[in-house]
Amino acid sequence: MKMRIEEIKFDERGLVPAVVQDAKTRALLLLAYMNEESIRRTLSTGETWFWSRSRAQLWHKGGTSGNTQRVVRMRVDCDGDALSVLVEPAGPACHTGEPSCFHNRVEGADEGELSEESSELGRALRELHFTVESRRRERPAGSYTSYLFDRGLDKILKKVGEEATETVIAAKNDDGGALASETADLLYHLVVMLVERGVHPDEVGRELARRRGEGSRR
Repeated sequence: MKMRIEEIKFDERGLVPAVVQDAKTRALLLLAYMNEESIRRTLSTGETWFWSRSRAQLWHKGGTSGNTQRVVRMRVDCDGDALSVLVEPAGPACHTGEPSCFHNRVEGADEGELSEESSELGRALRELHFTVESRRRERPAGSYTSYLFDRGLDKILKKVGEEATETVIAAKNDDGGALASETADLLYHLVVMLVERGVHPDEVGRELARRRGEGSRR
């Protein structure tokens, strides 16, 4: 079912909330507000436009920073008073540089021992993946990541093999710090490999979750 813009239920200020998510990962990026004009600009340009309540003006996401959001899909909820926008982000959603505006935890909230936000490794890997994807697109001069992508898959795979060997050697020695350092190097090169081959780390996460569900047979 399609809904015309005129049928959307804007509030008394002419605004409707828009929940923006990453089209690939479904990660929640930001909550913003749109009016009729920003919706029309979003649809015509293919990038997100919002209405700033604090500045009382339209703003093009990434118009200044370059952290634009290419719209993949826009939907209206069943009541017609909220929007869901799936995007491909070209940079962090938050002005602080965080991938998502929702990066602060509520103190005292029971999020579980293994929750996504409580995992330093999970957060670090998400930020690393974002940075590596950015380097692949932009290829800034002097970047080691850009160098790896310029050299191609064979060079990336060679580095993965080298780092795996160094991690094994570190594990044989009684030095936890060295092992953590070598493991970080290995994870970095694995992320570069995944980006080069077009595989999102979330696919690895889903595979691990699937195997966890089969734990009784392992």
